[in-house]
Amino acid sequence: MPKHQSPINSHAPTLTTFLLLCRSWLDRNIYDLARQMRMSYVPPLMVYLAAGISGLTGIVGTFFVKEYLGLSAEFLATLSFWVMLPWALKMPLGHLVDLLWRYKAGLIYLGAALIGVSLLIMSNLLSDLEFMTHLMPAEDWYILASLLAPIGYVMQDIVADAMTVEAVDRFNEQNQPLPKEQIVLAHTTMQTLGRVAIISGTLLVAVANVYLFSGIELMSTADKAAVYLSIYHWALLIPIISIFGVALASYLRSQDEWRLAALGYELEDIKRLLGRPESELPEINWWLLGGGLGFTLFAAIMGLADVRNNEEIVFAGSLAIVLFLMWRLTQELPERDRNQLYGTAFVIFAFRAVPSTGAGETWWMIDELNFDQQFLSQLSLITSALTLLGMFLFRRFMAERSITHIIIVLTLAMTLLYLPNIALFYGVHEWTQAHTGGVVDARFIALIDTALESPLGQIAMIPMLAWIANSAPERLKATYFAVMAAFVNLALSLSQLLTKLLNQWFLVTREIKDPSGMVTVTADYSELGGLLIIVMLLGLALPMLAIFIANRTFLKESR
Repeated sequence: MPKHQSPINSHAPTLTTFLLLCRSWLDRNIYDLARQMRMSYVPPLMVYLAAGISGLTGIVGTFFVKEYLGLSAEFLATLSFWVMLPWALKMPLGHLVDLLWRYKAGLIYLGAALIGVSLLIMSNLLSDLEFMTHLMPAEDWYILASLLAPIGYVMQDIVADAMTVEAVDRFNEQNQPLPKEQIVLAHTTMQTLGRVAIISGTLLVAVANVYLFSGIELMSTADKAAVYLSIYHWALLIPIISIFGVALASYLRSQDEWRLAALGYELEDIKRLLGRPESELPEINWWLLGGGLGFTLFAAIMGLADVRNNEEIVFAGSLAIVLFLMWRLTQELPERDRNQLYGTAFVIFAFRAVPSTGAGETWWMIDELNFDQQFLSQLSLITSALTLLGMFLFRRFMAERSITHIIIVLTLAMTLLYLPNIALFYGVHEWTQAHTGGVVDARFIALIDTALESPLGQIAMIPMLAWIANSAPERLKATYFAVMAAFVNLALSLSQLLTKLLNQWFLVTREIKDPSGMVTVTADYSELGGLLIIVMLLGLALPMLAIFIANRTFLKESR
């Protein structure tokens, strides 16, 4: 036996162990997810994919507003508030989906039509601005398009949530009921795959934008407009993808019906095996329908009324209505489960209510750091790719940790990763560029910061989605998805209100020229630094305060 082992042999057990650990991790987090994939999952995943691809026009919209419209950062923040409000319509519509389970596909077609109209408005603004402005000012067309699209996506999202429940098999190939644990696991898998589909859509968008915006900084204004127009034309595929998802669901159902008929099952038995049993159909919840429709009417009246601070009034009224409906809906749950849901929703609400800097930071990056369309697309590509990877990396972390633990980690990470944004404003990139031979410039810092930050934002919603999929009453899955999503999405409305308020305190303006080329508004980014610091501090304080309150109230028993 040799006295001395070779270095290769001495490291072989360590290398083998490392490879086995990697293989085990891949098997638990990725391969296992792929093994659980079913053909019935594809239709809702196509609707979610369409929602992810909806971001295709995001960068174009930013530059369109900057180059063609004279809208302020404060106005855009106000518009963002109204754009978020249609998501609260998920309350009555979600309950209607549960009630009209057989006819839910019609909402997909209606949503696709609204999305298509929104995209056609924007493409016509780019292709024939003179004709469109003859009918109505370009700003009004933009506002109309901005409001139509989210209504369409809300309708499709509601149906997709309902389709995820329907996609999970309750019987095996021998038509025997599956164990409850297996059904619960399938629901969790379905929700994870839904998030993967959405992020995959944003990843496809980022790749497309990087390609389409290649060399755009050297193009003339007319050539840029042609690129913008082609992107809006490609975006017309979005409603088509969701329609194909519904068509595929109908085809798969017809195949199952023929299979069961060939085995000798009667029509009533086929309906029982493939659809919801009558015992799972909910009764009409008039509180939910009335409250949801009352909210819609309230928001519409206040939106059209010339009342000071009407956005704030709409938010306060909407939040009161949604909280009341949540309380009514969850009365049938055990107290512990109810408090767990309240605590989870409250913490996630605070995390998502953190304000942003608004459009001013993006304008500053474009004007002062020379970030063009292609580079912003590259940032989006990195964000999407690493978010997708992060969902796999954090899958076990989310399953094994409490919501407060998850939000604490995310909040601390997001706060630390906001520091490079502040440092860029105060010129740190000039120092690093000078001392690294031009390697660590503004774009390098932005890329690294985006790479580290990107997986964090999307993770917070998954614990609540998993809770609904596993614990909400079977006959009210779509209703629970809708009401809880309406509540959490109101946090984004609050975020926009806070963003609007901050943009009033810290005035940031970009350069605006009239048609003759004369500057009517000069660029002023001097107050952006203070805005960035306040946003970072609020991003730390709001979630931490919510966790402190939740741990001493709703989540006290589960600590």
